Amino acid sequence: MKYLLIAVSLLAATAVQAQKTAPVQVPGYPISPVPFTQVKVGDGFWGQRLKASREVTIPLAFSKCEESGRYRNFEIAARQLAGENTEDVKVEGFSFDDTDVYKTIEGASYSLQTYPDKKLVAYIDSVLEIVKGGQEPDGYLNTAWTMNPKHPHQWHGTQRWEKVEVLSHEFYNLGHMLEGAVAHYQATGKRNFLDIAIRYADCVCREIGLGEGQVDRVPGHQIAEMGLVKLYLMTGDQKYLDQAKYFLDRRGKTTRQDLYSQAHKPVVEQDEAVGHAVRATYMYAGMADVAAITGDSAYLKAIDKIWDNIVSKKYYITGGIGARHAGEAFGDNYELPNAEAYCETCAAIGNVYVNHRLFLLHGESKYYDVVERTLYNALISGVSLEGNSFFYPNPLAVASDMNYARKAWFGCACCPSNISRFIPSLPGYVYAVRDRDVYVNLFMNNTAQLTVGGKKVELEQQTVYPYGDEVSVRINKNAAGLFALKVRVPGWVNGDVVPSDLYRFVDGQETKYNVTVTDAKGRSLYPDGRITADGYYTIARPWKKGDVVTIHFDMVPRIVAANDKVWADRGMVAVERGPLVYCAEWPDNAADVRTYLLNRQARFSVENAELKTDQGNIYPICTLTTSDVQTLGYDQAGKLVVKDGRLTMIPYYAWDHRGQKGGMEVWLPVTVGAASATPRLFKEQGSNGFFNR
Repeated sequence: MKYLLIAVSLLAATAVQAQKTAPVQVPGYPISPVPFTQVKVGDGFWGQRLKASREVTIPLAFSKCEESGRYRNFEIAARQLAGENTEDVKVEGFSFDDTDVYKTIEGASYSLQTYPDKKLVAYIDSVLEIVKGGQEPDGYLNTAWTMNPKHPHQWHGTQRWEKVEVLSHEFYNLGHMLEGAVAHYQATGKRNFLDIAIRYADCVCREIGLGEGQVDRVPGHQIAEMGLVKLYLMTGDQKYLDQAKYFLDRRGKTTRQDLYSQAHKPVVEQDEAVGHAVRATYMYAGMADVAAITGDSAYLKAIDKIWDNIVSKKYYITGGIGARHAGEAFGDNYELPNAEAYCETCAAIGNVYVNHRLFLLHGESKYYDVVERTLYNALISGVSLEGNSFFYPNPLAVASDMNYARKAWFGCACCPSNISRFIPSLPGYVYAVRDRDVYVNLFMNNTAQLTVGGKKVELEQQTVYPYGDEVSVRINKNAAGLFALKVRVPGWVNGDVVPSDLYRFVDGQETKYNVTVTDAKGRSLYPDGRITADGYYTIARPWKKGDVVTIHFDMVPRIVAANDKVWADRGMVAVERGPLVYCAEWPDNAADVRTYLLNRQARFSVENAELKTDQGNIYPICTLTTSDVQTLGYDQAGKLVVKDGRLTMIPYYAWDHRGQKGGMEVWLPVTVGAASATPRLFKEQGSNGFFNR
């Protein structure tokens, strides 16, 4: 790429070491996540995903930004600012195309903190020079306007901010810019992106509000709230926190007052998840941030009610949210269709943001049960194992003639660029610390450097989770003396599918867990631990180097039924093992997957297997196989024929890696009446009318 060549030249010409400044410390969440820079993920399930992100997804996202004209937009804006006549420029694409550049830089910055790369740093610097060129003198930065102010993007009005509550996305662009700029500054110590972002944030703070000469506007698409809080935490400048709170407090009080954008009532009066699912989760995450810093209990009460509504009535078995294609929105309570499910990848990411923040506020394991389910299913389904193709929606059923598959990119590229920024940040979700409590929230091979009571602690995890049933946590170093190790006991091992009655296990099985502690010589130590009210197995002791905590979870295939109020799943069941939801896909089964009728007491065998993708790569998986199944068909006379069969299922995240010749189903019928053909309601992905961002 031409910009990479420019970057290498810049690196050779200017090898200036930027000075890092520590972020200002402010009151906030009672629990602190261990930064991803202090958690080194090793080989295994997530190691493969992180490698694919670093080596494939992020470079692909940068190349797509170049070839799709994202960089060119900034260059045209710079020409206009330099006095060139650009009235003949037709502003196309989407009004939020700038954010794909910002999000990709954010993901690359996360990657840089664990995998330094001078060429990548220089490449980003070259891109930021282009971005800087499109910034107006007062800090405003939005190429969809600046490229041609007399004829801007069709979603803009005749002046700035005129349609920011509807379609112009000026504040949405700001939010992603701030998130990317903070990540870049933390990764490199350079202020080139941060200074650009601060100038735009200052512009917004000057022009938006209730003061004289300001205009009263809230974001049409939320995320500026999250970004402004991050900027406040970085700089300590109160005006950024005040602006974030203003955006939230004014919601439902300006000219926009609709369900779609969560502006139907003030945020503190909301108690149900409604409207565009991505906008909603970004807003809820911003509310949690502001509540944590300001202590606003009204915000917290509202978020808690909304969270309960989601997990009790609007949450897919895969961890996805957002039932409707129309408006990319939450549906009514218990409206959870399968083939028609939207379950946008961005919404899954937003759901992780919300639940992570609620854990940091409340310290209960149930929030991480939601995080885990979403991570392993609805979220990583959105990107192929190779890291080079993507889903926008993530349905739970696909008929053989739907021709539904991951795409190499989209015109509306929010999901691929969002994946490119989220996956590299994953190590920051593994551990957390409060005082002398150390939380182990996710299970993956890693070594982590923690600070407990001002002293250094090093932990090492070894596991083959999510396929294996055992996790070991070793104390490599401990200068902190006594502290409590709190290991999350997943809800699924305790018989809770989700933290509500929305789903339940119906196979009559009982699963348990056990914990052992050994010292450096392998001698057994009395664990002296207990399950505490927060859902964690807690062991408090003066840990010594070489001590190992081993947790065994009974990880067996389980059959799940939905609450009877979920009409789409009546007479049907789903199958999961550990945190993984399974699906039946065409390459593994002799009959159409829609024709299988599962025995209510079916038992599955677990087999280590390999999935060979249509790109020729091989990945280890576990398959589930049962003969407690029948297939339904018709004879030549048109009479129903029932035959014994054999059914093989694979993890949901792994589907659509072997071509598009057949269907996929998560929910399988256990009654004949439920075995109806999957509706053909999908539009061809990528058409202009398909997305409603």
